[in-house]
Amino acid sequence: MWAASCLASCCAACACEACRTVVSSISRRSARIAYCGLFAFSLIVSWILREVAAPLMEKIPWINHFAQTPDREWFETDAVLRVSLGNFLFFTILAIIMIGVKDQKDPRDRLHHGGWMMKVVSWCLMVIFMFFLPNGIVTFYETISKFGSGLFLLVQVVLLLDFVHGWNDNWVKKDEQFWYIALFVVSLVCYVATFSFSGLLFHFFTPSGHDCGLNTFFIVLTLIFVFVFAIVALHPAVNGSLLPASVISVYCTYLCYSGLASEPRDYECNGLHNHSKAVSTGSLTLGLVTTVLSVVYSAVRAGSSTTFLESSGEEKPLLPFSKQDDQQEDNKKDDKSTGAVTYSYSFFHLIFSLASMYSAMLLTGWSTSVGESGNLVDVGWPSVWVRILTGWATAGLYIWSLVAPLLFPEREF
Repeated sequence: MWAASCLASCCAACACEACRTVVSSISRRSARIAYCGLFAFSLIVSWILREVAAPLMEKIPWINHFAQTPDREWFETDAVLRVSLGNFLFFTILAIIMIGVKDQKDPRDRLHHGGWMMKVVSWCLMVIFMFFLPNGIVTFYETISKFGSGLFLLVQVVLLLDFVHGWNDNWVKKDEQFWYIALFVVSLVCYVATFSFSGLLFHFFTPSGHDCGLNTFFIVLTLIFVFVFAIVALHPAVNGSLLPASVISVYCTYLCYSGLASEPRDYECNGLHNHSKAVSTGSLTLGLVTTVLSVVYSAVRAGSSTTFLESSGEEKPLLPFSKQDDQQEDNKKDDKSTGAVTYSYSFFHLIFSLASMYSAMLLTGWSTSVGESGNLVDVGWPSVWVRILTGWATAGLYIWSLVAPLLFPEREF
């Protein structure tokens, strides 16, 4: 017994020392990657607790204070929401602290890039504390998370529009035949993918012998958007390009598929139910990894995008992987230079806050699908409408980006 106690103490000491070494080695460059890693880790914790924490939470009196114990699915959703709430508060507090940071001499710049042992411990304590809160606070957070998730999806749409317009402008500026051919080839591939994908949607989500008018409406409207994009982009007054139109067409078609695939598995017009009666752990893992990558990319891209903010100083990528760039940044800090920050720290953390809400909604199927579809991720009618409405918002914003300069020629877009 004494030997086992000593061994456990040694293991704990080694683990603590390893953690201390890891967090102390985080540099200015890798700090931004570390925030992404912490966020991804929070999603993994949420998913694990979603699967295993229900029996324990049923025994906690301030959580299970009902006259009749709710279903297991209620506790699974509650566990995800509590972890998400802790994550949301952690990044929101950082966003508030970082308001107004303009240059690297600000003491808060050091807090943003350093103090990782304190941050990790604070994050863990905050998540643990969430399990001591009354259910009413968690219910309120669940409500506002749906609105926060909508804001995050809107950010994703704006980022996509900024990306495709920038992509097109960069290739056109080269003014070489090769790049014009590349524009045509990429646009052609996107349109082929769009119409092929649409055919598959008709095959899987409008099966014969069933009244699937709603699904047909979603698919046909998406195809109408595709033609409208091309017509408006090629109009002489707009002087647009097919590349952004084709990329947005593929994305809207994907959102249509994502919405239709989120329909409950027992819905007769969801053709996927014939192929996925049960979802394996591997499929769930793949879905979670895709979610993590999507959310992290959006948060990282938004934090440094000039679409939202005009940053002073030389523009640099939010995640520089060049050792030379890393050394230059560290040298500048050692020399106590007065260089301006290259992105908004506050907005960076704010995007992670919204992403925390969005991820919670995905893992709980917008707080309804857990009960409808067992352990499936992001399945249920709320998920369907969120995806479809996001596709319509994408179409509207893209068309607006084309016609706005014509309607308001005195303004810059």
